[in-house]
Amino acid sequence: MTRPADNAEAAGAAEQRREQMLRAALDVIMERGYADTRIADVAEHAGTSPALVIYYFKTRDQLLTEAIGYAEDAWYATGVQRLAAIPAAAGQLTELIAMTCLPDTDPLPRGEWLLWLDLWALSPRNPGVAAVRRKFDERWREAIRTIVLAGQEAGEFSPVDADEFAITLSALLDGMAVQIALDDPDVQPPRAYDLAMRYAAGQLGFDWKPASARDRRSQGRR
Repeated sequence: MTRPADNAEAAGAAEQRREQMLRAALDVIMERGYADTRIADVAEHAGTSPALVIYYFKTRDQLLTEAIGYAEDAWYATGVQRLAAIPAAAGQLTELIAMTCLPDTDPLPRGEWLLWLDLWALSPRNPGVAAVRRKFDERWREAIRTIVLAGQEAGEFSPVDADEFAITLSALLDGMAVQIALDDPDVQPPRAYDLAMRYAAGQLGFDWKPASARDRRSQGRR
């Protein structure tokens, strides 16, 4: 007779194997790109068999989207914790922009932006991938919108349209992230951060001035 404890242990072991494969997929996709990543590559990196990877993820597209979702969820969860520790809305927005633009404040390795380049490239031709991208974008915009509304209620921000601001800022940050991921010499992380902060401060009407690289991390918490 199978005991509940045995079922729980089996479920825990299965979840560990799944996460191991997701982390392996992230490593391989970042190294080779999605187009050159095979199920066999992920299996080898995870120290398991291709058949087991297929058992868990069925297709390569599903593996990609779930790997990106795993990374995005980890990034978002860390971000929520960090923002919750900052009392002022302006400080929260500053931290959010820094997490996107500055490698030394990003919760995840900068190389993981390459995963997003693959996701965006696949979205126009793959409805499943497009649905995942849309979900992430909606969550990202809602995080910005929530900060703006809280800042307006507290009297920190001007009464702009929070939805329009969230769409514009998220698009600006995505564009900056692409340039940073591509190592554009004209859009280095500090410059991207300063441009995004200048836009946010100008639209929302709060005081901000460029800080030194050393001070940027602490600026959002003041």
